[in-house]
Amino acid sequence: MTQYEIGTLVFSRAGHDKDNLYVIISEEPEYVFLADGKIKTIENPKKKNKKHIQVIHSKIETEKTITNEDIKRGIKLYKSK
Repeated sequence: MTQYEIGTLVFSRAGHDKDNLYVIISEEPEYVFLADGKIKTIENPKKKNKKHIQVIHSKIETEKTITNEDIKRGIKLYKSK
C-alpha cells in the first residue's frame, strides 16, 4: 500500500482533471484531499479517490504549515524540471 503523506505531489489519473498536478493536504481511509493552490485551494480542496491518483516521489519542503503559495511554487518547480 502506498503511503500518502501530506505535502506529496500527485497526478490525477481519472476524471475531468486527469493529468493535473496536486498536493495532498489531508487523508481519509479511501480518499485524499488535494490542492493546486489556484483553483483548488487549501480552503476548498478536491476530494479524490486514492485509486485515481499517482504519487510522485517529491514532497514540498517547508518549515511551517503548507500555504497555497507553497503549493503553487512546488508545482511550478516540478514542471520546470
